[in-house]
Amino acid sequence: MITNASSITLGNLRQTFGLRLNSSDRFFDEWLNDAPTLTEAELQGLDRLTRNYTYLSQEEPPLEEIVKLVVVSPLLDLAGFYQFPFLVKAEVSTNIEVADEANAMTVQGRIDILVIQDSFWILVIESKPARLDVTAGIPQALTYLLSAPNLQSSCYGMVTNGREVLFLKCDRHQSVPQYTRSHTYRLLENTTERVQVLQGLKQIGAYISDLSV
Repeated sequence: MITNASSITLGNLRQTFGLRLNSSDRFFDEWLNDAPTLTEAELQGLDRLTRNYTYLSQEEPPLEEIVKLVVVSPLLDLAGFYQFPFLVKAEVSTNIEVADEANAMTVQGRIDILVIQDSFWILVIESKPARLDVTAGIPQALTYLLSAPNLQSSCYGMVTNGREVLFLKCDRHQSVPQYTRSHTYRLLENTTERVQVLQGLKQIGAYISDLSV
Protein backbone atom coordinates (compact mmCIF):
# COMPACT_ATOMS: atom_id res chain seq x y z
CA MET A 1 0.00 0.00 0.00
CA ILE A 2 1.35 3.43 -0.95
CA THR A 3 0.42 6.44 1.20
CA ASN A 4 1.13 10.08 0.45
CA ALA A 5 3.02 11.87 3.21
CA SER A 6 0.56 14.77 3.19
CA SER A 7 -2.26 12.48 4.32
CA ILE A 8 -0.35 10.89 7.22
CA THR A 9 -1.61 11.42 10.79
CA LEU A 10 0.21 11.05 14.10
CA GLY A 11 -1.90 7.94 14.66
CA ASN A 12 -0.57 6.46 11.41
CA LEU A 13 3.01 7.16 12.48
CA ARG A 14 2.44 5.54 15.88
CA GLN A 15 0.84 2.43 14.42
CA THR A 16 3.10 1.97 11.41
CA PHE A 17 6.52 3.18 12.57
CA GLY A 18 6.17 3.02 16.35
CA LEU A 19 6.89 6.76 16.63
CA ARG A 20 6.31 8.12 20.13
CA LEU A 21 6.34 11.56 21.73
CA ASN A 22 9.18 11.73 24.26
CA SER A 23 7.74 13.97 26.97
CA SER A 24 10.88 13.55 29.12
CA ASP A 25 13.18 15.16 26.54
CA ARG A 26 13.93 18.69 27.81
CA PHE A 27 15.74 19.75 24.63
CA PHE A 28 13.32 22.51 23.68
CA ASP A 29 13.03 23.68 27.29
CA GLU A 30 16.75 24.33 27.49
CA TRP A 31 18.04 25.03 24.00
CA LEU A 32 17.74 28.83 24.19
CA ASN A 33 19.28 29.20 27.65
CA ASP A 34 22.70 29.98 26.17
CA ALA A 35 21.53 31.42 22.86
CA PRO A 36 23.57 34.43 21.68
CA THR A 37 22.02 37.89 21.69
CA LEU A 38 20.97 38.95 18.20
CA THR A 39 22.81 41.75 16.47
CA GLU A 40 21.13 45.02 15.52
CA ALA A 41 21.27 43.95 11.85
CA GLU A 42 19.52 40.66 12.67
CA LEU A 43 16.81 42.47 14.64
CA GLN A 44 16.28 44.86 11.74
CA GLY A 45 16.01 41.89 9.39
CA LEU A 46 13.28 40.37 11.55
CA ASP A 47 11.40 43.67 11.59
CA ARG A 48 11.61 43.93 7.80
CA LEU A 49 10.36 40.34 7.42
CA THR A 50 7.37 41.17 9.64
CA ARG A 51 6.50 44.34 7.72
CA ASN A 52 6.71 42.53 4.38
CA TYR A 53 4.51 39.64 5.46
CA THR A 54 1.97 41.94 7.12
CA TYR A 55 1.68 44.03 3.96
CA LEU A 56 1.30 41.01 1.67
CA SER A 57 -1.33 39.36 3.90
CA GLN A 58 -3.69 42.34 4.12
CA GLU A 59 -6.20 40.94 1.62
CA GLU A 60 -5.96 37.19 2.23
CA PRO A 61 -3.60 34.60 3.77
CA PRO A 62 -0.54 34.25 1.54
CA LEU A 63 -0.07 31.08 -0.44
CA GLU A 64 2.72 28.63 0.31
CA GLU A 65 5.13 30.09 -2.26
CA ILE A 66 4.79 33.58 -0.76
CA VAL A 67 5.46 32.25 2.73
CA LYS A 68 8.65 30.60 1.47
CA LEU A 69 9.80 33.76 -0.25
CA VAL A 70 8.91 36.32 2.41
CA VAL A 71 9.32 34.35 5.65
CA VAL A 72 11.43 31.21 5.30
CA SER A 73 14.14 32.45 2.97
CA PRO A 74 14.94 35.62 4.99
CA LEU A 75 14.98 33.61 8.24
CA LEU A 76 17.47 31.13 6.81
CA ASP A 77 19.59 33.98 5.47
CA LEU A 78 19.65 35.71 8.87
CA ALA A 79 20.55 32.39 10.53
CA GLY A 80 23.51 31.91 8.17
CA PHE A 81 22.25 28.79 6.37
CA TYR A 82 23.21 30.09 2.93
CA GLN A 83 26.90 30.07 3.82
CA PHE A 84 29.61 27.49 4.54
CA PRO A 85 29.45 24.83 5.95
CA PHE A 86 25.80 24.30 5.04
CA LEU A 87 24.50 22.60 1.91
CA VAL A 88 20.95 23.36 0.82
CA LYS A 89 18.70 21.14 -1.30
CA ALA A 90 15.18 21.56 -2.65
CA GLU A 91 12.49 19.50 -4.40
CA VAL A 92 13.43 16.42 -2.38
CA SER A 93 11.46 13.18 -2.70
CA THR A 94 11.03 10.94 0.33
CA ASN A 95 10.25 7.26 0.51
CA ILE A 96 9.83 5.09 3.62
CA GLU A 97 9.03 1.42 3.50
CA VAL A 98 7.85 -0.67 6.42
CA ALA A 99 6.73 -4.27 6.34
CA ASP A 100 5.73 -6.85 8.90
CA GLU A 101 3.66 -10.00 8.96
CA ALA A 102 0.45 -8.04 9.17
CA ASN A 103 0.97 -5.39 6.53
CA ALA A 104 3.33 -3.58 4.23
CA MET A 105 3.28 0.15 3.66
CA THR A 106 5.23 2.64 1.60
CA VAL A 107 4.99 6.34 2.40
CA GLN A 108 5.92 8.69 -0.40
CA GLY A 109 6.13 12.46 -0.49
CA ARG A 110 7.91 15.47 -1.90
CA ILE A 111 9.16 18.29 0.27
CA ASP A 112 9.45 21.32 -1.96
CA ILE A 113 11.24 23.54 0.48
CA LEU A 114 14.73 23.13 1.87
CA VAL A 115 16.80 20.33 3.32
CA ILE A 116 20.05 21.39 4.97
CA GLN A 117 22.78 18.73 5.12
CA ASP A 118 20.08 16.03 5.54
CA SER A 119 19.80 17.04 9.22
CA PHE A 120 17.32 19.93 9.10
CA TRP A 121 14.08 19.68 7.11
CA ILE A 122 11.70 22.58 6.63
CA LEU A 123 8.03 22.22 5.79
CA VAL A 124 5.79 25.13 4.82
CA ILE A 125 2.04 24.59 5.06
CA GLU A 126 -0.32 26.86 3.21
CA SER A 127 -1.90 29.52 5.38
CA LYS A 128 -5.47 28.81 4.35
CA PRO A 129 -8.33 29.54 6.77
CA ALA A 130 -8.92 25.83 7.38
CA ARG A 131 -5.24 25.21 8.17
CA LEU A 132 -4.11 28.23 10.10
CA ASP A 133 -2.91 26.05 12.99
CA VAL A 134 0.74 25.28 12.32
CA THR A 135 0.45 21.95 14.16
CA ALA A 136 -1.39 20.60 11.12
CA GLY A 137 2.03 20.14 9.49
CA ILE A 138 3.58 18.07 12.29
CA PRO A 139 2.73 14.57 10.95
CA GLN A 140 4.06 15.33 7.47
CA ALA A 141 7.22 16.94 8.84
CA LEU A 142 7.87 13.92 11.09
CA THR A 143 7.44 11.65 8.08
CA TYR A 144 10.21 13.53 6.32
CA LEU A 145 12.44 13.37 9.40
CA LEU A 146 11.94 9.61 9.64
CA SER A 147 13.04 9.25 6.02
CA ALA A 148 16.06 11.58 6.22
CA PRO A 149 19.08 9.74 4.76
CA ASN A 150 21.67 11.03 7.24
CA LEU A 151 23.18 8.57 9.70
CA GLN A 152 22.99 10.84 12.73
CA SER A 153 20.63 9.71 15.45
CA SER A 154 18.92 13.10 15.72
CA CYS A 155 17.56 15.35 13.01
CA TYR A 156 15.55 18.54 13.22
CA GLY A 157 12.59 20.12 11.49
CA MET A 158 10.73 23.40 11.31
CA VAL A 159 7.08 23.87 10.39
CA THR A 160 5.59 27.25 9.58
CA ASN A 161 2.44 28.73 8.12
CA GLY A 162 3.98 32.20 7.94
CA ARG A 163 2.52 33.51 11.17
CA GLU A 164 3.59 30.69 13.47
CA VAL A 165 6.67 28.48 13.76
CA LEU A 166 7.40 25.29 15.65
CA PHE A 167 10.47 23.08 15.77
CA LEU A 168 10.78 19.29 15.91
CA LYS A 169 13.54 16.92 16.95
CA CYS A 170 13.39 13.28 15.89
CA ASP A 171 15.56 10.55 17.43
CA ARG A 172 15.47 7.50 15.20
CA HIS A 173 18.09 5.24 16.78
CA GLN A 174 16.09 4.34 19.89
CA SER A 175 14.35 0.99 20.35
CA VAL A 176 11.39 2.88 18.92
CA PRO A 177 11.71 6.25 17.12
CA GLN A 178 10.86 9.22 19.32
CA TYR A 179 10.22 12.89 18.76
CA THR A 180 9.86 16.06 20.77
CA ARG A 181 8.48 19.43 19.74
CA SER A 182 8.83 23.02 20.78
CA HIS A 183 5.90 25.17 21.72
CA THR A 184 4.40 27.27 18.94
CA TYR A 185 6.18 30.57 18.44
CA ARG A 186 4.20 33.58 17.25
CA LEU A 187 6.48 34.96 14.60
CA LEU A 188 4.50 38.10 13.81
CA GLU A 189 2.50 39.06 16.86
CA ASN A 190 5.14 38.65 19.56
CA THR A 191 8.52 40.39 19.40
CA THR A 192 10.15 38.17 22.02
CA GLU A 193 9.07 34.96 20.31
CA ARG A 194 10.16 36.32 16.93
CA VAL A 195 13.64 36.78 18.34
CA GLN A 196 13.52 33.27 19.83
CA VAL A 197 12.69 31.77 16.41
CA LEU A 198 15.89 33.19 14.92
CA GLN A 199 17.90 32.22 18.00
CA GLY A 200 16.51 28.70 17.67
CA LEU A 201 17.50 28.52 14.01
CA LYS A 202 21.02 29.65 14.90
CA GLN A 203 21.21 26.99 17.61
CA ILE A 204 20.18 24.28 15.14
CA GLY A 205 22.83 25.62 12.77
CA ALA A 206 25.41 25.22 15.53
CA TYR A 207 24.34 21.61 16.15
CA ILE A 208 24.54 20.77 12.45
CA SER A 209 27.95 22.44 12.14
CA ASP A 210 29.22 20.27 15.00
CA LEU A 211 27.95 17.15 13.21
CA SER A 212 29.82 18.07 10.05
CA VAL A 213 33.20 18.53 11.78
